[in-house]
Amino acid sequence: MEAPGFWDDTERSQKYMIELNSLKSDRDTYAGLVSQYEDIQTLIEMGYEENDASLIPEIQESLDDFASTFENIRMKTLLSGEYDKNSAILTLHAGAGGTEACDWAGMLYRMYCRWADAKGYQVEVLDYLDGEEAGIKSVTFQVNGEFAYGYLKSEKGVHRLVRISPFNAAGKRQTSFVSLDVMPDIEEDVDVEIDEKDLRIDTYRSSGAGGQHINKTSSAIRITHIPTGIVVQCQNERSQFQNKDKAMQMLKSKLYLLKQQENEEKISGIRGEVKEIGWGNQIRSYVLQPYTMVKDHRTNFESGNVQNVLDGGLDPFINAYLKWSSLKGKEEEA
Repeated sequence: MEAPGFWDDTERSQKYMIELNSLKSDRDTYAGLVSQYEDIQTLIEMGYEENDASLIPEIQESLDDFASTFENIRMKTLLSGEYDKNSAILTLHAGAGGTEACDWAGMLYRMYCRWADAKGYQVEVLDYLDGEEAGIKSVTFQVNGEFAYGYLKSEKGVHRLVRISPFNAAGKRQTSFVSLDVMPDIEEDVDVEIDEKDLRIDTYRSSGAGGQHINKTSSAIRITHIPTGIVVQCQNERSQFQNKDKAMQMLKSKLYLLKQQENEEKISGIRGEVKEIGWGNQIRSYVLQPYTMVKDHRTNFESGNVQNVLDGGLDPFINAYLKWSSLKGKEEEA
């Protein structure tokens, strides 16, 4: 920072400042853990010396807090992917189930917003389409914050809900599906070649329940990449040009991830791997009737507290995925 010319490039200097603050935060968290560990040891020694059982609840509370912080740090060390530190762009699409599925998409959108808020992340709506009767047909939103993609990449896939439908007069149990796509917000220009002839660019009038977040003019942009069928949309920026730039950035990110996935599948094929977890596969079930349970089908982690999960309590599922993914990677290397 003291080097001559460091502040001349504002964008570059800001990136270094963000990295510096992140390193300081990690250092302070570690120093806090060391101090907390020493305090716990002191309390235990006092309890033994004075034979004071009344200290046990305080020691247990301190141990639980220490273990929680330690686990969060340990999980962070597993976020070593190329874009794990980046913000994340999520797209929810209501699938089979009609109005019920749209309502389910709305519930999932609320769940991720609550999770992001608890993490101190900011949510920015990029595209929003209301359901015909209730809920959301589709929504694209950006979760801004360090390691947002590293955590949320575990959520990509199909989410299944089983419950008594509030939209069914007969009170029958119904199953609904919503797909979630997750990609990193890659700000730098990734090495992806796009032929203009392969693109279909449409403009449309912004709409939806985004309120002040949505600019309701005919400036919304939809870009279709014809060879792959990938569609990206943006209606949040203030002008058509800004929406197009953001949509192109999203398209490049998707194509880059697709290229990476194809390379990984080639390697997996050589190693003789039979099955890959990817887009279009059901990853998690949320059951509200006849019993309550949320189960991840990849890690087999489950929770009986469905309401807590729907209120944003996703960390246990994310942590279980990161552990599972790490072990899976080690097995493949072996």
